[in-house]
Amino acid sequence: MFRRPHFFTVVFSAVIATTALVRAADGDKVPLKLELPRPLFAGTPRPIQLPNLEAPLVGRRPDFMVPAGTVLLSKGKPVTSSDALPVIGELSFITDGDKSGGEGAYVELGPMLQWVQIDLGASARLAAIVLWHFHSQARVYHDVIVQVSDDPTFQANVRTLYNNDENNSAKLGKGSDPAYIETFQGRVIDAKGATARYVRLYSNGNTSDELNHYCEVEVFGQPSK
Repeated sequence: MFRRPHFFTVVFSAVIATTALVRAADGDKVPLKLELPRPLFAGTPRPIQLPNLEAPLVGRRPDFMVPAGTVLLSKGKPVTSSDALPVIGELSFITDGDKSGGEGAYVELGPMLQWVQIDLGASARLAAIVLWHFHSQARVYHDVIVQVSDDPTFQANVRTLYNNDENNSAKLGKGSDPAYIETFQGRVIDAKGATARYVRLYSNGNTSDELNHYCEVEVFGQPSK
């Protein structure tokens, strides 16, 4: 004997179906989980004036959503650089997991435009790149440019994910992304699902000195099947 479904059963089923559709449309996104170092700022930072500087981050950064199944790909991966002999530290510091920012936890490269490059070992679908420059004081790094490629020389199939070089001083193209003040929370860069093996990051000194510093770079994504 046929029975008409109860009203609440119909409504509940509709809600479940709608939720499933929303989750499917959103690609089953989840918050990116980051282990943050402790804050190191002390005292009152001096004012920084730059034409493309975004407002300082207040409080905790909003969650950055990534596809479910996203993992850290860069831990312990080899790093090369335009400066093969760092002033301080080792290039391996950049992927060693220590982003604390204290002595012995960062690498210092020479002045002018420099880059560091991470070899993920295989092509992967990237979700996010998180970058910690020296963050024990309020400073802004110039010409922060993040590119990915499957070519280790970055001569072919280069894609730029972030570029705050507003006057093209790095000669890699003028960028429209904002300059930002370094904090213990790092900088999350949307990798936009790009598929690549190599990640290259540029900088060109900072508002405190002419040198270039990295505490850590974390690359998140899903290995290609």
